[in-house]
Amino acid sequence: MSQEESFVHEMMREYKEGVGHFEEQMPKFMKAYHTFTEHSFEAGEVSAKQKQLIALALSVFAQDEYCMVYHTKGALDHDCTESEIYESLAVAGAFGGGMAVSQAAAVVKEAVNVFSSDQSSS
Repeated sequence: MSQEESFVHEMMREYKEGVGHFEEQMPKFMKAYHTFTEHSFEAGEVSAKQKQLIALALSVFAQDEYCMVYHTKGALDHDCTESEIYESLAVAGAFGGGMAVSQAAAVVKEAVNVFSSDQSSS
């Protein structure tokens, strides 16, 4: 088993172990959580396959490694191709980059204007 395979399998094991611990400690909460997430990922207007790709892109954007691994498996289990997976990751990258640019273009620009004028008034 390669180091990458070992890492991914270890992440899945840790995740399952952690969830199992939560289930023991908070059974009512975890039952409700599992019911909610199961319904969230059921096919509806958006297919289950598309929902896995959305979740994968969100997990990359949120930098949640456990969800990245979990939803990569989910995407593959729902017959996503590597191309579909990588295309969804490109959207995550565009969103993350777009968010940084929009914040810089709006919020930081405005802060520079306000603080610059504050300094010139002092």
